[in-house]
Amino acid sequence: MRTVGVLVLPGSRLFDVSVAGEVWGVDRTDAGVGPFELRLCAPGRVAAAVEPVGVVPPTHGLSGLRDCDLVVVPGRGDHLAPVPDAAVRALRSCTGTVAALCSGAFTLAAAGMLDGRAATTHWRLLDDLEAAAPKARVVRDVLFTEDGVLTSAGVVGGLDLCLHLVRRAHGADVAAALARRLVMSPTREGGQRQYVDPPLPHRPARAGIASTVDWAVDRLASPIGVADLAAHAGMSGRTFHRTFLAETGNTPGRWLQVQRVRLARRLLETTDLPVHRVAERAGLGTPANLRRRLRAELGVTPAAYRRTFRVPAA
Repeated sequence: MRTVGVLVLPGSRLFDVSVAGEVWGVDRTDAGVGPFELRLCAPGRVAAAVEPVGVVPPTHGLSGLRDCDLVVVPGRGDHLAPVPDAAVRALRSCTGTVAALCSGAFTLAAAGMLDGRAATTHWRLLDDLEAAAPKARVVRDVLFTEDGVLTSAGVVGGLDLCLHLVRRAHGADVAAALARRLVMSPTREGGQRQYVDPPLPHRPARAGIASTVDWAVDRLASPIGVADLAAHAGMSGRTFHRTFLAETGNTPGRWLQVQRVRLARRLLETTDLPVHRVAERAGLGTPANLRRRLRAELGVTPAAYRRTFRVPAA
């Protein structure tokens, strides 16, 4: 993988273009990385305004993509913007590997290149990708996918994908050397679920359920269960389950679990409490249960989550 082409369309994300430039456009032969030829390919070889600022002067027209070992497709500021027919034809004629960064997956979707394949994008755009590529298998909790073409999660996920491509083509040592130069980890733990904003407690409209929700949120560290919630609301278990589901969109048991994991995340982010104390204060009981719940919900361990998100004290 020596010749790398970047598809530059009007509204392409400058960060994504720059990621390709940092990985394949900088001379790092002194570190055993490269050399590479980087082509910036735009329709008509016309300079394209990129998002959020700037203009990218192309080095090639779209025909420059055809014989590249790798074609990188950046995301665009408007992920649903029409893709020029010429760009669709150029992508379909590529003979090398094609990889989309972040919302670049929508450009591949417009070219019909995600049909029957796994794909991902930024977590906020996953529903839109399912609508744009109904024949694709949208994967929600990964940093990148590889299934004929490659796609990445949002923003920095593009760097994860690019390092994976370097590792695949040139070996782990070269990828590790490049990661050191970029001052980043060669691989990141977990998928992108851990970066999704934790859900806020839903405020039910029905007064009896709302007061029970408030009561439970103040007592998450206590061993309260669904029977306790029903008793507080003064309902039978069956009636409470039906009413709670209608009001919040979750079963009572699932709601309790989500709120306890949310509290555990906040404690891991903002305190230095030992893991066993975080488990206790979040109502998850034991470190083993905390690890199991975080693995199930976020795909990472408590220690890995804390390393990523811990906010240092002022």
